[in-house]
Amino acid sequence: MSDTILQRCRAKGLRMTGQRRTIAEVLETSRDHPDAEELHARAARVDPRISIATVYRTVKLFEESGILDKVDFGDGRARYEDAKRDHHDHLIDMTTGKVIEFVDPEIEALQEKIARKLGYRLTGHRMELYGTPLKKR
Repeated sequence: MSDTILQRCRAKGLRMTGQRRTIAEVLETSRDHPDAEELHARAARVDPRISIATVYRTVKLFEESGILDKVDFGDGRARYEDAKRDHHDHLIDMTTGKVIEFVDPEIEALQEKIARKLGYRLTGHRMELYGTPLKKR
């Protein structure tokens, strides 16, 4: 992916304050799925003046603009990820809450096959698997 969250915000004409820029940069470097509280903690390490309310308003704006996707892994916390990330699915460890991203060509092909069988062209999907480890680690 060539463009950044910050570049997409600018391309959408969003006014980028210093605090919004900080939140965008924190999101850009996140390799996980932070919720608003975690995002606030990370952003506040860069700029202690950023309030939790600013984070909530900013992620809502970014989501409404198609820059972020909100994901819900069944734990009551809205989490966020870059809407332009390469496609992937999620496996959620129900004992630890860890989210594992994966891509499986067989699953992708099966989903396409099912959609065609039902008379549809698949335009997108989101899949979350929930499980517990087979063995203790």
